Amino acid sequence: ATVKVLDILVPIMAVCYFVITIVIILLNIRSLPGVFERILQEAFGIRQAAAGGFGAVLMNGVKRGLFSNEAGSGSAPCAAAAAECDTPVKAGFIQALGVFIDTIVICSCTAMIMLLVPEKIAGLEGMELLQTAMNYHLGKFGVIFIAVTLFLFSFSTFLGILFYARGNVAYLLGDKWCWQTAYKILALVMLFIGGIAAYHIVWDLGDVGIGLMTIFNI
Repeated sequence: ATVKVLDILVPIMAVCYFVITIVIILLNIRSLPGVFERILQEAFGIRQAAAGGFGAVLMNGVKRGLFSNEAGSGSAPCAAAAAECDTPVKAGFIQALGVFIDTIVICSCTAMIMLLVPEKIAGLEGMELLQTAMNYHLGKFGVIFIAVTLFLFSFSTFLGILFYARGNVAYLLGDKWCWQTAYKILALVMLFIGGIAAYHIVWDLGDVGIGLMTIFNI
């Protein structure tokens, strides 16, 4: 049931997010060259290189990319194993395509939405930055749209992680009601803490967890 819900939910929200981004790019097409120029300057400028900025940008990109697509961390195969597929090779190609769509397409959409806004919103961080950008592009509709999209992304991620955890708990401790209930309670507690904690603490914990998973898997 979980896989069926995600099969419907994830493609719909990804396509809607992509379409909205294309609309925003078309509305600001004249600013697009300046966006790419700014990306190159910020990434490969002399000042950034001298200050170690390139390494910082690269490291942050690796962390966010790994957090986004989980490539190499060993968690995504839990979903792949539950899918109906006639050959393992086809499943592998689909997983690789998922990494491309997740990181190159969806994350680039978010970057374009924010970079196509004048620099007067500089200084904002996290969700506040993205909501302010959407408000600049599409007004109240943009803010509501990004809030709904964030909810769907978060909800689908939470469902997926619960699905992963159920199988792992069953393998390690047995598929017993007490263990399954205990992990669900722990998951809900962590969800509550994550909702009220400072966002940089949540990101740091996520980076440590994903990093450890990837090291063990490799």
